[in-house]
Amino acid sequence: MILTFTIEFPNSRDDDEEDMMRKIEIESSSTLDDLHLAIQQAIDFDNDHMYEFFVSKNTRSRRKTTYDIDSNDVFDITLDDIYPIEAGNKLFYLFDYGDSWIFKITKTRKTPESAIEGVLYPRVIESIGENPEQYEECD
Repeated sequence: MILTFTIEFPNSRDDDEEDMMRKIEIESSSTLDDLHLAIQQAIDFDNDHMYEFFVSKNTRSRRKTTYDIDSNDVFDITLDDIYPIEAGNKLFYLFDYGDSWIFKITKTRKTPESAIEGVLYPRVIESIGENPEQYEECD
């Protein structure tokens, strides 16, 4: 089955820039690592840092469930394993522990659909705003 996710990055780093949103479709049997790679491609980041996913009420909550590379969770846990998420909680993606790129991931309420023959998943189906700039340009 195909799930649809909204990936949001509130551009709090630069007030002049609009928030970024990407809507992607991905197979429900995909792992969290597959989702990581889909996000990397959707926002055109270099895949050169550690990352994790976590479920919590917000990004500052002390109570959270973390899925990371150290525990191999991201390679074993599928989206089918994560959803449904307990009411009031959200899925977040933290990329690069130094720069702390945090993205909120929301599964649409839409019923999962069957894969369309000939379509390659994951794929971006909607894009709003510019990609965040992973590395600032050096003068």
